[in-house]
Amino acid sequence: MTKTALITGITGQDGSFLGELMLERGYNVIGVVRRSSSPNFWRIQSILNHERMTLIEGDVTDLSSMIRIIGKYQPEYIYNLAAQSFVPTSWEQPLLTAQATGVGAVNIFEATRIASPNSRVYQASSSEMFGLQPTGSFQDESTPFYPRSPYACAKAYAHQMAINYRESHGLFIVSGILFNHESDRRGIQFVTRKISNAVARIHLGLQDSVALGYLGAERDWGYAKDYVRAMELMLDHDTPLDCVVATGKRHTVQYFVEHAFQSVGLEWQRYVTQDDKYMRPAEVPSLCGNADRARQELGWQPSVELPKIIELMIAADIQRNQE
Repeated sequence: MTKTALITGITGQDGSFLGELMLERGYNVIGVVRRSSSPNFWRIQSILNHERMTLIEGDVTDLSSMIRIIGKYQPEYIYNLAAQSFVPTSWEQPLLTAQATGVGAVNIFEATRIASPNSRVYQASSSEMFGLQPTGSFQDESTPFYPRSPYACAKAYAHQMAINYRESHGLFIVSGILFNHESDRRGIQFVTRKISNAVARIHLGLQDSVALGYLGAERDWGYAKDYVRAMELMLDHDTPLDCVVATGKRHTVQYFVEHAFQSVGLEWQRYVTQDDKYMRPAEVPSLCGNADRARQELGWQPSVELPKIIELMIAADIQRNQE
């Protein structure tokens, strides 16, 4: 019998890659999407009409809809990727972020407990939960959390509740603590895609400059398709295991900018300005992950280096801006 994977947030970067992967693996895929007057399906166009793909309206902030959907489909796998995931927006809309990113996850756990307790659940945790850390340190599964934004606080709550449901109710719930991961499907509001799109437009003569915030922030950037593979490996593991997913390599935003402009033969200093309005109220200076558990327990390895990811993003943005 064909197994079923239910994915919330399927229209996002990770959800779209995960949907493709699950279909490749032979699963039926149930994608949960919010009701919208303007559906945003561009990332999943290639799989929208697949015979094993079903989209159904639902919202993780509505427990009743999650109970109904999970109870109806009895999925073997549930991937909760739905969230208000843009950190700057979380300061402007902290309560919405708490509901969608924090309580929404708990609604998934509770609906699973009530309607399909044998389902395996993946919760999308975030490196932002670590927040303020000693300079030069590496974060792993035992590193204490110090969240520095409403988004990070909501993710930390969902992460701890996943552990609570696993230990209190015996559910198979795992959390992937994913560090930054990019692709040509990254949302335009994120700084990496803002940079790659600006470089493409400047290269094409469609834009003169780009304003950014703090260029010294260090992040551990990987490739989204690599990180989606880790999600699958976590739910396929014999026992529930929370894992950091990261490359272990740190780069500054300025490095990203420099390489992006170099890839099209431009000097970044001529086109980049800094604007205080893009500074975070509480900055996270440096994050870098130690993914030894994922490597040793899951056999996972990242496969694409940051320079290649940057070039892939810019190539996609050049093509898109020429259309």
